[in-house]
Amino acid sequence: MDDLERYSRQILFRAIGEEGQRKLLTSRVAIVGAGALGTVIANHLVRSGVGQLRLIDRDLVELSNLQRQTLFDEEDARLNLPKAIAAQKRLNKINSSITVEAVIADLNLDNAEELLSGFEVIVDGTDNFLTRFLINDVAVKSGTPWVHGAAVSSRGMFAVIKPGITPCYRCLFPHVPAGTGETCDTVGVLSPLTDIIGSYQAMETIKLLVEADTTPNLEQIDIWDVTAMQMDISNGRNPNCPACVQGQFDFLDRSSEHQVAFTTLCGRNTVQINPRNRGELDLKKLAEYLKVSGKVAGNEFLLRFYPEADISIVVFKDARVLIHGTNDIVKAKMLYAKYIGN
Repeated sequence: MDDLERYSRQILFRAIGEEGQRKLLTSRVAIVGAGALGTVIANHLVRSGVGQLRLIDRDLVELSNLQRQTLFDEEDARLNLPKAIAAQKRLNKINSSITVEAVIADLNLDNAEELLSGFEVIVDGTDNFLTRFLINDVAVKSGTPWVHGAAVSSRGMFAVIKPGITPCYRCLFPHVPAGTGETCDTVGVLSPLTDIIGSYQAMETIKLLVEADTTPNLEQIDIWDVTAMQMDISNGRNPNCPACVQGQFDFLDRSSEHQVAFTTLCGRNTVQINPRNRGELDLKKLAEYLKVSGKVAGNEFLLRFYPEADISIVVFKDARVLIHGTNDIVKAKMLYAKYIGN
């Protein structure tokens, strides 16, 4: 019982108890995204004693993150640490008895099944629809429950998706929304909101792991107006759903295998370039090549290149690139082709 002492107050909660705590200690959870939602979720799961956590994130810590991304500090931003690494360092200090694995990667159709396999629960800490549709395809295909969450401005939502039992994400949202819609870049996001939604997601994850009943609703909250709405989705399966009924996983379709994906990132004035089928880069060699064209800095995980005023280019080992200082995909493509692409 000594190893359970740190969880004593949680064990006193009857719905968990010692049996539930032991289940948590042997459980495995994957969190996609280590931003505002992901850091809150990871913090709670680590403190609750979830035995193994895989934290997948593509980005690095910047000063503007600190308003709401609760595992990071100014030193992480100064060092431009990858979020997965910075979060892992902090989480290891919170609970050294569990395993936290940091994966610096953009979840995409090339790696999603590999990165999300073998987990009891997948948790959504992302900020975009395409990644959620991808998570849904992997979860439905593998029969893995996942917890969806979203937050923008003062409004957030969450839901628990159990393949074969509840509607899947594609039942609820049949099509990828046209356009960008509201994002934290255009309307902002409040820190208390991401704390609340992330905490609910962590709680529903714990319920899944201890085999307790989860919410049957798509829960929606506005913390500014102090309003809430519950939509019962328990009987909302679409009999014609391509994913959970027809077994058609469009977001895992590899027909565009050689495509280079260009994506604008929420709240960042940034374009991500994600070349497919790439190998690991030699960052030292690349730094030597780029330094004739501008200032280069970096660490063991990435390098940062400043080719012109107000523009910086971050290159990761896996050849993924972030171009900061523009949301213009055409300009980003030109910069990528000029300095990085071939």
